[in-house]
Amino acid sequence: MTRKLCLITGASAGIGAACARAAAAQGYHLILGYNSDRAGAEAVARDARAAGAQVRLVQADVGDPEAIAAMFADIPRLDALINNAGIVGPTARLTDMDHARLRRMFDVNVIGAMLVAKEAVLRMGAGGVIVNLSSAAARLGSGNQYLDYAASKAAIDTFTKGLSDEVAAQGIRVLSVRPGIIDTAIHAKGGEPDRADRLAPLVPMKRKGTADEVASAILWLMSDGASYVTGTTLDVTGGR
Repeated sequence: MTRKLCLITGASAGIGAACARAAAAQGYHLILGYNSDRAGAEAVARDARAAGAQVRLVQADVGDPEAIAAMFADIPRLDALINNAGIVGPTARLTDMDHARLRRMFDVNVIGAMLVAKEAVLRMGAGGVIVNLSSAAARLGSGNQYLDYAASKAAIDTFTKGLSDEVAAQGIRVLSVRPGIIDTAIHAKGGEPDRADRLAPLVPMKRKGTADEVASAILWLMSDGASYVTGTTLDVTGGR
């Protein structure tokens, strides 16, 4: 049986890397997108190849439309997209945020994700799956922390539903996943490396989640077991 081909953006670390390893173990060939962490992407690629996957690395800043076009130039077909690339800024209130920060946040997390999904749809033909990465912040608002990030992820939830309606008749399913407090480096990028440990007691399950747990949920959504699931968002939050 021909292996399916999956593109994962933001695949050099965290949830993207966990998805790559899980997808390789489940028989996918992979295209791994990354922006600046080439070494991380290469490490993930080695693990995926050891699991039997063919892997190609592509460098692209998804906040740049020309970079997205270049990334897809050599991808004639695609079966699955894990639309994971995203950024978060330092903790701040809205009154401390400037236009440049907001513009970059939405260029990467919203417009970039939409353009990547557009190119994926054009290459899926008669069927495929797109899983967008949202966040529990989309529900919680993240005031006094990073409400710009939260707003960008709320846009992803709306985009997921709208796109799913557009492409359902083509056999393409579109979903999103909202991770909660997950133990990844994104907290350090927001200036709070201890955030997951600090907030874990607020989670009903009383612990932080792992990137592998999020990847497992995403791979289920991509599987035949979820063949009648589209246009919805799955919380992976420990109940928060």
